[in-house]
Amino acid sequence: MNKDKKIVHFVFAGFVLAFAVVAGKAFKVQVLDKEKLISRAKRQFFRERKVYPKRGNIYDRNGNPLAINIQTYSLFTIPKNIKNPKAEFKKLARILPDMSYKEILDRVSDRKRFTWLGRKLTLSEEQVTKIKDLNGIYLEAVPKRFYPNHELFAQGLGFVGVDNVGLSGVEYEFDTQLRGEPKIMKYIIDRKGRPVRYESTEIGDRAQDIVLSIDKDIQAIAEKSIKEAVEKAEAFRGGIGVMNAHTGEILAMANYPTFDPNEPGKYPSNTRKLPFVSDPFEPGSTFKIFTVASALENNIAKPETNYYCEKGQLKVEDHIISEAESKKKFEWLSVDEIIRYSSNVGTTKIAFDLKYPKLKKTLKDFKFGDKTNIEIPAESRGIFTDEDNVRPLSLSNISFGQGVATTGIQMLAAYSAIANGGQYIKPTIFKRKPSEVIKKERVVSEKTAKELTKMLINAVEDGTGARAKVPYFTIAGKTSTAQRSDSSGRYNGYIPGFLGYPVGVNNPFVIYVYVDKPARGKIYYGSYVAGPVFKKVAQYILYKNKEFSNLAVNDDYRNSKAFDTVKVKHSSTRIVGQGLVPNFIGLDKKSANRLATKLKIDVNHRGIGVVVDQLPKVGEQIDEHASVKLIYSPPSYE
Repeated sequence: MNKDKKIVHFVFAGFVLAFAVVAGKAFKVQVLDKEKLISRAKRQFFRERKVYPKRGNIYDRNGNPLAINIQTYSLFTIPKNIKNPKAEFKKLARILPDMSYKEILDRVSDRKRFTWLGRKLTLSEEQVTKIKDLNGIYLEAVPKRFYPNHELFAQGLGFVGVDNVGLSGVEYEFDTQLRGEPKIMKYIIDRKGRPVRYESTEIGDRAQDIVLSIDKDIQAIAEKSIKEAVEKAEAFRGGIGVMNAHTGEILAMANYPTFDPNEPGKYPSNTRKLPFVSDPFEPGSTFKIFTVASALENNIAKPETNYYCEKGQLKVEDHIISEAESKKKFEWLSVDEIIRYSSNVGTTKIAFDLKYPKLKKTLKDFKFGDKTNIEIPAESRGIFTDEDNVRPLSLSNISFGQGVATTGIQMLAAYSAIANGGQYIKPTIFKRKPSEVIKKERVVSEKTAKELTKMLINAVEDGTGARAKVPYFTIAGKTSTAQRSDSSGRYNGYIPGFLGYPVGVNNPFVIYVYVDKPARGKIYYGSYVAGPVFKKVAQYILYKNKEFSNLAVNDDYRNSKAFDTVKVKHSSTRIVGQGLVPNFIGLDKKSANRLATKLKIDVNHRGIGVVVDQLPKVGEQIDEHASVKLIYSPPSYE
């Protein structure tokens, strides 16, 4: 029994001694030799960095690439580790014609530790192979951000820095999703002095692609059109936005001047932001429709209610409220006519009947004074008073778009609410999913929205917006010629604009165009400067969407005057006889198919628009197996 106890004690003592040895060794390593071991480790380790996976791509709504990655290489060296650095640097200069021997020496001058020789260089396979054979010069494969369309939607996309970190726009706002999770890369010197690269095993390659709502083609025509308008007016800048009224998707958004995100450093910093979202300004007469909307909603007035407009001048406090054009001497105008002819005095009188608290509620319902929360950084909430009531002069100014400042995106979203029947939809730059439930908030009744649309149609047909007409289509819209305030708060120049939308189309959209500060001596009215830009972009979208099926549809909005300027070839008699070719001239594709089906004739379509020619000609004989070739062209107009 005593013998067994001795064995147990001996084993226990052995375990205690072993534990003491291990604990002592650990104490020596972690405490006594800590600094020495860290120094030795540092001598072996000379570089550690986080390496992110290839940044996620950004696409437009149709899958066209807007931001992608290309393969590049970064070169670095540790000068103190190279036995004959000058010889190696001369070899490198011969491999890279764009990098001279002198440039290399300048970069490593007075450097002993890690030194970049070049970053994100585009190299051929042969160059890569030769550089790998050099002593003490190391390669890292690095993806470089590339924007294949250069200036297209540049201010919305933003750009990345040399480390592929998003610095502005979508690249900045969604940097985490686009970058993904990094891996740790280390370079350690082995026993023979050679660099060995180690990579962490946890590689979270979670970089996500992003699909935007932007339509590359619409964006291109919008940018081209606003550029031409700004240059023609010799203006400070201009902006344009296109929004799908049913989904809130932004189809195009741009300011000019802009920049190329592939070379952001070559452009002034103010061209790299998106003022359409970030810079508010007084909207002017496009704002009047919201004063009228409030009056209709609060049963203060109806479209036919008449106001005496004081022959163009109304004294409010110590100021005279006058019309934008002093020669206008309006007397009695209905609410509809106040919008049609853009009367400041008439809008002021509506606001005085309405009172500010009611007007303020309507404006807040349309989200003025709040950010739209579109997915672009640096959005402004605009300038809008929080006072419960204001003086008569302030109420007058606010009613026709002065004394309040809005961004382009706020105005675009607010008009979209009118265009879609009175429901506000948050704007987005992301493509909606087919199954996505779109949040809608009613801001005015459907009846009010319909009445407002009719007023805006009349403003285009018979009022200030005539130059925004698109032949064969009904356009609702409003011009503005807003006074422009400068940094001192004084008015200096004008901002002409136009905000509108086509009515009765399958894919409704709203366009806002403005040109900031045309040069002195240049025309500065919204109808002349911004209206034609709207027309050009709207016409392109309508043709792109093939909206011709609705050309002959009569609805509550359609006004026959929309067709007055159209020059159409037509005939009162379509069917000219049994077995003879009917008259297709002037028909759109849907109407042509209907006529062909009725007469059991095969037709071949060429082009878009309306029929301008046909083979065989009208009245020629045709057998049952033959077909008629129809040639289409966009409507010609004077």
